[in-house]
Amino acid sequence: MSGTKQLSRRKALLSIASAAAVAMVSHSVEAASVKPTIILVHGAMADSSSWTGVIPLLVHDGYTVVAVAEPLRSLSGDSEYLGSILRSTPGKVVVVGHSYGGSVITDVTDPENKIKALVYVAAFAPDKGESALQLIGRYKGSELGAALAQPILLADGSHDLMVDPTKFKAPFAADLPDDRANLMAVTQRPVNDKALNEPATNVLWNTHPAFFVYGDSDKSIPPALQASMAERAHSRGTVVVPGASHLVMLSHPDSVVNVIEEAADAQ
Repeated sequence: MSGTKQLSRRKALLSIASAAAVAMVSHSVEAASVKPTIILVHGAMADSSSWTGVIPLLVHDGYTVVAVAEPLRSLSGDSEYLGSILRSTPGKVVVVGHSYGGSVITDVTDPENKIKALVYVAAFAPDKGESALQLIGRYKGSELGAALAQPILLADGSHDLMVDPTKFKAPFAADLPDDRANLMAVTQRPVNDKALNEPATNVLWNTHPAFFVYGDSDKSIPPALQASMAERAHSRGTVVVPGASHLVMLSHPDSVVNVIEEAADAQ
């Protein structure tokens, strides 16, 4: 092959390599710019309307949001249901759990490595073998037990649990207007006692980045317990909102959204 032809071929190969490099960089930038879907998991004695404060803010910032309505029958069943939502959601996700929803996002499995990060919003973060009721009994300060209504006996011998609507505001929503607290008290969904007593079998915060946000006036899950769980989970970022109640995502949605978006941007 003549020197002229060799030089021409080298130039062509360099041009192809340069174009491929530019394409790879462009693809990487495009992939990095795709925001993960935000999966919101509500707690016990609540429903997906718990997230109405943060959903508009997340949507405004360009996120796709899914507010899951889990069955609240058992931890394993709720975790399995959440897993089905994850499998049907394209791309990466950030999973956010409030209260008992923290147990659910901890216990879910992630075989497809879809979960980018976990966010605990005034939530339980159990270790393997721990249940929500077991955790809440370790620290003083919860007023939830005293606010429960008469348990509802079910045919299988288990019980559905609800908060007495007249006692709802103090442990859940002390910093919310009365009309909003009363509406949530009336529309709460009961949780089966098996869900609160069932221990976690999987611990996702052992393998995934975790972030925490809660109020220092939480009367449902003691703040000292939440601080302990955050430390144990090696939290990437913990925000304590002064004066916030258990429903911190309704009374201080900006603070909660900031943590969720920090988790979404985490590398």
